[in-house]
Amino acid sequence: MLNQVKNIFRIAVLLALLPTGNAAAQARRFKPKPPGVPSELQVTPYKTTMIANGKDETLITVKVIDSKGDVLPKAGLPVTFKVTGDASIVRVTSDKPNIQQIALNKLTDSTSSVKFTGSCRVIFRAGRTLGHIKFEAKADSVFPGATEIHTVQPGIAHAITAEKYVPQKVKGKILGADISFLPELESRGAKFSDNGKPGDAIQIMKGHGFNYIRLRIFNAPANPKGYSPDKGFCDLEHTKQMAKRIKAAGMKFLLDFHYSDYWADPQQQNKPAAWVGQDFATLKKSLYTYTADVMQQLKAQGTAPDMVQVGNEINHGIVWPDAAINNLDSLAQLLYQGFKAVKAVSPQTAVMLHIALGGQNDESRFFLDNMQKRNVPFDVIGLSYYPKWHGTLTDLKNNMADLARRYHKQVMVAEYSQLKKEVNDIAFTAPGDKALGSFIWEPLSTWESIFDKDGNANQYMNVYPDIAKKYLH
Repeated sequence: MLNQVKNIFRIAVLLALLPTGNAAAQARRFKPKPPGVPSELQVTPYKTTMIANGKDETLITVKVIDSKGDVLPKAGLPVTFKVTGDASIVRVTSDKPNIQQIALNKLTDSTSSVKFTGSCRVIFRAGRTLGHIKFEAKADSVFPGATEIHTVQPGIAHAITAEKYVPQKVKGKILGADISFLPELESRGAKFSDNGKPGDAIQIMKGHGFNYIRLRIFNAPANPKGYSPDKGFCDLEHTKQMAKRIKAAGMKFLLDFHYSDYWADPQQQNKPAAWVGQDFATLKKSLYTYTADVMQQLKAQGTAPDMVQVGNEINHGIVWPDAAINNLDSLAQLLYQGFKAVKAVSPQTAVMLHIALGGQNDESRFFLDNMQKRNVPFDVIGLSYYPKWHGTLTDLKNNMADLARRYHKQVMVAEYSQLKKEVNDIAFTAPGDKALGSFIWEPLSTWESIFDKDGNANQYMNVYPDIAKKYLH
């Protein structure tokens, strides 16, 4: 079941990166391979936001991995790199202790070929054009890898308020999970149990050490182009019902505003349909009013969120195009509207800025420095960490430590899945008592699910009691 979920997810994502054509033929071409056989080119960028000045450079690692995600150090493949947009490859080196340079053979103006063993390091330079750059790595008979980079000009920062905000300290440590899929799973008849005893999924998770639940909310997910056409999962009403269950279980909850009718992440931050065509002054008012209304309805039923994200994985901005990352002043103003709305209704609720940059320290600092220059108030820094896209465990550890020291804010891993013990050992130990903990993303049904296909708590669930015993105090 787990491998099927991984493969379906991987095929869906990677086929979206391929040129248009016969999807069935592409799927046959990239059929799953056994462990130990090259299956995919893993592309990990260390910046996905770069300055369009013709000088800004970043590292991109490219690794040959198998179906389990393990790097194959002896696998040598002829690989084609393709760059779309105003950028260039400066050099390619071996990912070995001696870091030997690898010959880069130019095929066309935008493509080059290389051959490396196991993994390599690509030094990548942005041009002077604002927009998007795409870097792709392809080889015969394996899944391609790709990343998209946004090129920006930060401009002069304008503070959105003169107020000096003192961050609110969140009390206690967090061992949390995003289980927003739960109502959908239950609507399809999903049942859950622990050691053969049926039970509510939330209660079972609490019994294994979880103390916090994260819920995502979309503006109008029932729209035809929304997250859940007609059914409206993850709308306000479903969120209110889930909030009651969470509080009844004696747990706390984080509310994740996507500010979209659909998924919001670094690749897409689509404006809610109801806000399309609004001028910026009206857009600010709409975001404030919507946030405040959601908060007020939750508060009215006794379930005010303990923490709120004003946007999901917002390192490329929110509510595109108005508050995309190249419009930093506008982004700061909309984040401030969300912050003010949360605090107006529930002053004790902490506010998180959530960026998808677990191991990307340079880009984390770029984003947070620019929010700091604009005096955006918030309480917590949240990071996503998926090894394929966000670097090594050492990258995560170093980034969290640096952010905690540099910004004097509490930090946490707001999303992860794999490497459960290792990630939590980092998430709970950032220096200066700034580490808050973690939220695993959708552990009921994706990747390494904590319940098996029959709904029974499994070995992944059993990792958590020891984590809770070690860190929750």
